[in-house]
Amino acid sequence: MMAWLEHIVFWHWWILAGVLLILELSAPAFFFLWLGIAAAAVGLILLVFPGIPLETQLVLFGIASIVAVLAWKKYREARPTTTDQPNLNRRGHQYIGRVFSLEEPIINGVGKVTVDDSTWKVKGPDLPAGTSIKVTGIEGVIFRVEAS
Repeated sequence: MMAWLEHIVFWHWWILAGVLLILELSAPAFFFLWLGIAAAAVGLILLVFPGIPLETQLVLFGIASIVAVLAWKKYREARPTTTDQPNLNRRGHQYIGRVFSLEEPIINGVGKVTVDDSTWKVKGPDLPAGTSIKVTGIEGVIFRVEAS
């Protein structure tokens, strides 16, 4: 083992916490924040109890990281984000309930419809081209439709 690893002190953990927080700013994952908080917590523990061996510090970091991530996940599940535009990033869901004209007939349950500047695959009862259809649901990127 490298000699410097035997002399890790609290401020090493705080530097790691700072690096993880900077990494959080450059990565959209919203994950490194919790690791940074865990590293800062281990640094604080090490400040109070300076004789903790490196192996114990690493175990504390692992446990604190898991606890921080799970606590955040539980918090987010208990308090979901509310918005006035719940379908903003769910493009297909914005079309549920709207009526369109079939671009291609639905044959064997599958057809196509043009919506604005996009073509969408549709599933529903067999219908000829030009029929008005209503979007009743979405499965991935496929509209579930019925005759309107």
